[in-house]
Amino acid sequence: MTAALAGTSVLTTSMPWFSIFNNPAAAGSGPSDRVRVGVIGVGSRGRTLLLNLQELSESLNVEIAAVCDTWEDHYQRAIELTEGKAEAFYDYREMIDQVELDAVVIATPLHEHAHQTVDCLNAGLHVFCEKAMARHLDEVKDMYDAHKDSGNILLVGHQRLFNPVYLQAMEKIERGDIGPITMLRGWWHRNTAWVFYDDTGGRGTDLDRLRNWRFYDDYSAGMLTELGSHHFQVANWVLGNQPISVMGSGSINHFDDGREVYDNFALVFKYPKDIHFSYDCITSNRHNGMQVQVLGNDGTIELESNMWFEEFPDDPPSIEDLILSMMEQENEDIPIGGATWIPDGPIRLGGKYLSPEYTMNDTLLYLEGFINFIRKGEAPQKLTDEGYHASIWTLLAEEATKTGQEVFLPEDYII
Repeated sequence: MTAALAGTSVLTTSMPWFSIFNNPAAAGSGPSDRVRVGVIGVGSRGRTLLLNLQELSESLNVEIAAVCDTWEDHYQRAIELTEGKAEAFYDYREMIDQVELDAVVIATPLHEHAHQTVDCLNAGLHVFCEKAMARHLDEVKDMYDAHKDSGNILLVGHQRLFNPVYLQAMEKIERGDIGPITMLRGWWHRNTAWVFYDDTGGRGTDLDRLRNWRFYDDYSAGMLTELGSHHFQVANWVLGNQPISVMGSGSINHFDDGREVYDNFALVFKYPKDIHFSYDCITSNRHNGMQVQVLGNDGTIELESNMWFEEFPDDPPSIEDLILSMMEQENEDIPIGGATWIPDGPIRLGGKYLSPEYTMNDTLLYLEGFINFIRKGEAPQKLTDEGYHASIWTLLAEEATKTGQEVFLPEDYII
């Protein structure tokens, strides 16, 4: 599964977490060598994580020993997915008290992450928690401090850190293939009401707040925490730094249905060396899809589409020259009372794939790494720090959109 990437010296040097695939922890096949995992939250994302853990069960000797969910449908689904072999709970505290576990995977709503993570770390368990880390800055710091104080692993679900496309892109960036980076651009555009459940009685009801929690300020920052945080982590990773400040604006201008979170926003992060990362999200137009562009003086990398482009590509083959010539003659501009300049069009010529392994499952790779780190007893600190900084700057970006002010990192949250 990892053979296509394992052994790459650049990856293991610049991304130390990836060395685990070159030197995996010894995994015996007996019960005493088994890694016992509990899954807290078995909704849409939790189900995916559970299924990925099951795929690793034989090769890495992993047992899903317990499952927990407060919603009856998800609770029953977890029992079915594990064929009744895992002990099932409605309360995660009972689960960690009553079942002997090595680790937990947390995929609950955002506002639940902090206290669940802290309790599990303090109970001696390793934790894989879905992104973003928490709803408030103090909670993010509490999670990080519990990780440091307990000595237990805390990983945050930014799976692009294990994505073959991103890994190959980082290799090209570090080699200088696209020259000095001068800007990053990113966006996530969709045309959807983003409603997970319709049978709740409408916005504002207790049931809707429970099920469509992503719409409510107490529980989520909406697209900022649930979508944008992925790409904020990527920008930090690519630039090898965290922002100096962030400015932004957001509003509800289309889905005015009682939700409390933006249906569109735009941000500008300022990084050292006067590099900027512009980022925007919208839920009412999908034309541009999803992308992160790394703009260098000699080329451009498009991470989400697995492509890179040279800034000055070689001349096209003769047949392409002929076709282009015909097109240019057909649409030739006549400089009589017309425009005196023609705007530059986007360069799409000569695009190449970053990685031939773009179909590999980055979530599965991340969980494989997590299990191996558990066996080793530690994980590279940079993985945790990446998750921490992404979560902190996500919440600072929210503050910037709500206040209209340029927001900086408070000293209390510097690690």
